[in-house]
Amino acid sequence: MVGLAARSLADLDADVTLPQYRALVVLASRGPQRVVDIATELKVNPSTGTRMCDRLVRKGLIRRYRTAADRRAVRLTLTATGRALVEKVTARRREELTRIVDATASHWHEDTVVALRTFAAASGEVPESEWWLGWASADDGSEVA
Repeated sequence: MVGLAARSLADLDADVTLPQYRALVVLASRGPQRVVDIATELKVNPSTGTRMCDRLVRKGLIRRYRTAADRRAVRLTLTATGRALVEKVTARRREELTRIVDATASHWHEDTVVALRTFAAASGEVPESEWWLGWASADDGSEVA
């Protein structure tokens, strides 16, 4: 599965690492976050999370902003380019998974499907139906930091 994700990403943007892509997915699935929240989710030190997010800001995939409600808190959100990358990688991965499942369909049993769903749930994989890809970024009147 990691190889599949890596190939899907590399085909579209060789300049984004898998950990950076995981940060983009966190933002896509959970909406705007603080750097510390992303670092916690990825199980990295806050300083590592900060450097990773700095790179994603420079690449134009995420941006920082402050809300009017709490000007001290800096949040990160996907840019349109970052959102498009996540959507493209997800579509590419889905196409590849469909091809693999179609090629092996005669070997699948209901127990295997249940096991895979249980595995995905236990790994913390957020179902795509719950992703926040459609949410607006900081264009809601809040200021960009």
